[in-house]
Amino acid sequence: MPSSSHANLRPSAPSGALRVAARMARWIAVLLVVAVLHWIAAQWVERNRANLNARDSERVPVQVALLTPERVEHKPATKQRPAAPTPAPKPAAAPKPREHVLTALQPTKQTPAIAPPSTASDTAASAASAAASGAASSAANTGAASATAAASAPPAAAGVKFSVPPSGELQYDTFYNGVRNQPGTIHWTSSAQGYEMVVSVPLPFVGTFVYSSHGRIDAFGLAPDQYVEKRGRRAEDIAIFNRTEKKIAFTRTPAALPLPDGAQDRFSVVMQLASLVRGDPAAYQPGVTRQFFVIDSDSGENWPVETIGNETIRTAQGYLDTRHFKRLPRHDGDQRRIDVWLAPSLGWLPARIMQTEPNGTQIELVWRGKLDAGQNPDGAATPAAPPETSPDTPPAAPVDSTVPGNAPEKP
Repeated sequence: MPSSSHANLRPSAPSGALRVAARMARWIAVLLVVAVLHWIAAQWVERNRANLNARDSERVPVQVALLTPERVEHKPATKQRPAAPTPAPKPAAAPKPREHVLTALQPTKQTPAIAPPSTASDTAASAASAAASGAASSAANTGAASATAAASAPPAAAGVKFSVPPSGELQYDTFYNGVRNQPGTIHWTSSAQGYEMVVSVPLPFVGTFVYSSHGRIDAFGLAPDQYVEKRGRRAEDIAIFNRTEKKIAFTRTPAALPLPDGAQDRFSVVMQLASLVRGDPAAYQPGVTRQFFVIDSDSGENWPVETIGNETIRTAQGYLDTRHFKRLPRHDGDQRRIDVWLAPSLGWLPARIMQTEPNGTQIELVWRGKLDAGQNPDGAATPAAPPETSPDTPPAAPVDSTVPGNAPEKP
């Protein structure tokens, strides 16, 4: 009997092993099918990536105009009033005291200065009161000749308006691939003589990234004197704009660059663009491209920035009407993008800034303040202190900085 029972148990062992082997084979087959399906989906997404972003496919591909850095000059308020002795009526919309307006002038040949007709008329009037009628007639003839010469002189270039945004403490929600991080800030201070900009982006594990730029207002708009990058615990990298020697020096490298007119750094260029658009919004239609020479912590290059068009973006407080600008590729194969959205209701301040890496990683700043800011006399909104946002607010979409772990290259 024992021998017969052993004989009956032996065939069952191979059948159990076969069942285990069959189960493993089925799982392996399922895993292979899933892997093949994932590979097919990845290939489809890669081939149809351009069609997934409807905004880019809808933009105007034709470049309407290429604008290069142009000369700007102050327009003092006193020159806008007539020189007559009688009191003149006040202008309809006087600029705020802390703001100033610059005018970008196209390069023109200088012409000999001609005495204004009003000066000649005053001279003729004084001569008429002090001399005889013959002398008065001669002075009148002289004034008429001067007026005729002034009328025949070529008109001065009208130029492009340039208005620096007023000072403010701007707050933004920061995102990394759509995941919300701690709020970031842009400290902006401006006056008729200079400006200061400090961008602070807190990042987990590595600390706060701080980018600062300060300088003056010169004949070409914002003129940085110093640009500083402080990434977490790393030492500062500084770019110095030496306007006496017309050179740009770096602490990161012994190399130096020539300093062209209108040169900007990576963050002052955003406010330079905002000042240009704020001065003349109608000039920046879809396809219009303006070129900036932008300095990094160790190099410099031309940035062509194209106007994409008007778009509505989503913030934690609601929706904002904006104008979208995108940096075009700087060279063949450049897949890194920088997009800026300026909001007219915020005085054309940046409402959203996004950097997209070649691998698809997105780093973003989205406006965090109130949307019902009061209007300035010139139609621009004064940014108000932003309130706290609720923790359950859905993320907007993902700033021009690097991130731990996946540290992207510099833009």
